[in-house]
Parts: sequence; C-alpha cells; structure tokens
Amino acid sequence: MASKVTTKKVSRVSSAKKTVKKASQAKKEVVAPPKFSALKTQTEVFGVAGGSSEAPPVVEPQIKYTPAPPAPPKLVIDERIIPDSNLPTEFVEGILDIANEGSGLLRPGFSASDRDVYISASQIRRFNLRVGDKIGGQARRPKENERFWGLLKVETINNDAVEALGERPDFDNLIAIYPDAQIKLATEKDQMTTRMIDLIAPIGFGQRGLIVSPPKAGKTWLIKDIISGIAKNYPENGKGLGGNGKSGVHLMAVLIGERPEEVTDIVRHVKEVTDGHGEVASSNFDEAPYDQTRVGELALERAKRLVEKGKDVVILLDSITRMARAYNLALPTSGRTLTGGFDPVALFPAKKFFGAARKIDQAGSLTIIGTCLVDTGSRMDDLIYEEFKGTGNMELHLVRKLAERRVYPAIDVSRSGTRQEELLYGKDAMPQIVTLRRMLDMVSDDERTEMLLERLRKTETNEEFITSLKTV
Repeated sequence: MASKVTTKKVSRVSSAKKTVKKASQAKKEVVAPPKFSALKTQTEVFGVAGGSSEAPPVVEPQIKYTPAPPAPPKLVIDERIIPDSNLPTEFVEGILDIANEGSGLLRPGFSASDRDVYISASQIRRFNLRVGDKIGGQARRPKENERFWGLLKVETINNDAVEALGERPDFDNLIAIYPDAQIKLATEKDQMTTRMIDLIAPIGFGQRGLIVSPPKAGKTWLIKDIISGIAKNYPENGKGLGGNGKSGVHLMAVLIGERPEEVTDIVRHVKEVTDGHGEVASSNFDEAPYDQTRVGELALERAKRLVEKGKDVVILLDSITRMARAYNLALPTSGRTLTGGFDPVALFPAKKFFGAARKIDQAGSLTIIGTCLVDTGSRMDDLIYEEFKGTGNMELHLVRKLAERRVYPAIDVSRSGTRQEELLYGKDAMPQIVTLRRMLDMVSDDERTEMLLERLRKTETNEEFITSLKTV
C-alpha cells in the first residue's frame, strides 16, 4: 500500500517537471524573435539551392574612361602667359586715361562709357604708355563680377605696330618757335569767311588764336568754315601736306559745356569733311564740371602724342570761357575770389591748355583756335577774356551789330590781326597787305567790313585781289 502511494507521488512530480519544462520552452519561443526572419533565403539571394557552398560569380562593373579635353591654347608673349587668351576676343581701340594707382582705361570717345576697356598697370609700364595714346588690341568681355572689358594684348600704339615703336620725345621738351607757315583756309570764290581770315588775321601752323565773339554773332558758322577749309586744303589722307611737309593736318574739335544739338551738328560736319579722320571730344552743359574738364584734358594729351610723332594738329576749342567756368566749379577753392565770384586757381588749367599751342622746330605743330565769349552780361566772362587777351598771338573779333544786319562774316577788321604776320604773308605780299590796311582805316567802322566783302566778290582768289591793290 505504501509503495503504491510512493509511486503516485513520483509520477506526479515527474509530470509537474515536464509541465514546467514545456512552459519554459514555450516562454522562450514567444520571447525570442526568430533569427534571420527578415533575410532572404540563399536561393533568393544567390540563385542556388540552400546549403550549397559554391560562391556566385563576381561581375566587375564596366568603367568608361573619357579622355580629358585638350588644354586651351596659351598666348605667350615674351615668355609671359597671357591669361584668358582662350576666351572670345574683339579688337578695340581707345584713348588711354591713366588713373592715380597706375592702371588705366581705354575710352573710345574721350568720355566715360560702358565700352571702356581696362588696361593693367603692368602693360602701361612695359610699353611706356602715356595719357592720350591711342591703343588698339584684343579685349575680352567683362565677367560676372567685372565692370569693364579687359585688354589682353597691346597691338598698336597711335596706329603704329608695337614692334615699330621707338624712343619718343617728350612734348614739354620740344623747342617752340614762331609760326612761319600759313594755313590756307580759302577754298572757293564765294566762301568769304575763310578768304577774309586769310587776309585780315592769317592762321599759321602752331598758332594760338582767339575768336572773340558776343552771343549770336555767327561763331559756330565761323568754326565750321575753318574746319571745312583746313580739311579741304590739308586732307589727312596722304594727298595734302602740312606745315612740316608731311601728310595733312589732323583736325580735332573740343566742345566744352556745349548744347547737345550743336555737338551733333559739329560731329556730323567733322565726319563729313574729313572722311572720318577728324576727332570730336565733347561734353554737354548738363554734365558734371569734372567730367567736362577731363574731356578737354584728354583731348589735349591726345594732340600732344600726335605732335610728338611729328604731325600737325589743329584744335578748335569752343569755348575757353566755359572751360574756365568748369574748372572754377571742379577745383577746390583757394579762399580767394576775383570779380564775378571767380577763383584765380581756375585760370591756370585753362591757360595750360591754351598755352600748349606751338610750332615745333623741325617737327610738327599744335594749333589751338579757341573761342571766348564777351558781352554776355556776366562779369566773370569779361574777366576770363581779359586774362586770356594777351596770351594769344592771333585775335579775330566778331561784331554783333554786323550780324544783326545780316552781314556775314561779322568780322571787325580793325581789331582783328596776327602777331608776326610778315612771317606768314611773305615779303612779296606784305606791301599789298599794308596797303589794304591803310585803305580800310580810311573807311568808317560800319562800312569797313562791307566794303571789303564787296571788293572780294569781284575777284576769284585772294591772290588776284592782292594784285589789284597795286593800282589803287
């Protein structure tokens, strides 16, 4: 009986152990996640049956090797590599204006514009460039962060190849002499303006002349007639000869503080009569005073560079009065004031411009004919005329009364004249010129100009008119 009880207890214990063991196994199966449940089978990955030890074949990716583009051609000048030479370029020309830091800008039209070309200080030093040089070369367009075009290579300087550029003289060191060769202005029988100027106030190569004019006296027409006479008698195309016996005369019109419509008129006239060889440097009256003065300074430097080459240059400046007024506003005040509120400091730059005219000994010449305004009602204008009255060696006075009577040219014969005129007329014609002066002095002021015009219309040329004076 006891053995049966013991057997039952053992069986119960063993069954309880089995139940606990099964529960623990079930617990483990629930808690532990199945391993590799998220991975694919070997068949799905390698395409072989499970359990196979063979590795799949390794397929190497095919890499295409693209050859590098050829290096852009390098522009080498004198063992120096010019940067950006592979960019599209364009041949440009302009007048050099050098800044204080040494670099410069090529200005196509003497004044600032969006077509200005930057030139580095190293190129300026290498070629010994000067303000006013006409530079030509290949330039590239401005980049995104740049303002101006960039000059890559200097090819021409004042229309000469760089290789042909030799040692240049300095304008300030050239020897100035009296004008001894006349610029003939007369062209046709009916062109009375130029015929009268040749007789009354002749212009020589290297002359420093003043055209003194009140308002509405025909000053602009007088300037255009002078331009036409010079362009026809001394064309800058190799057919005409200047005072130095070389090709033609280079014409320049410098307009300071002018009206825009008159600028257009002069530009078209110069382009027409000179076949595009002449130059016009202009500034309007609504521009800043510094811009007006800078245009005049750059034009003068351009003329000096041509004279250094031995050329004859004629500048017609309109006007000295407005140039001095612009300097009066552009320059810092000196603390002193003359009549009409004019600062004396403003006189020196204008006089420096006018005083640059001279005949160079055995070389070229720079002729400057400037206009000066009088009888404008401004005391400042009268002061400017008085300051410049003794600086020129030729004066041509216009009279408003004659212009109001429609007598053109309205030249005051008695007050107009040229210093050392015997050097221009020559010994043969000088006695007849003296006779003409004495004849005109015997006539009243109101009839003097009209009588001379009437006598000139009866002859074909001035030479014929002078010859006829012998019988008077």
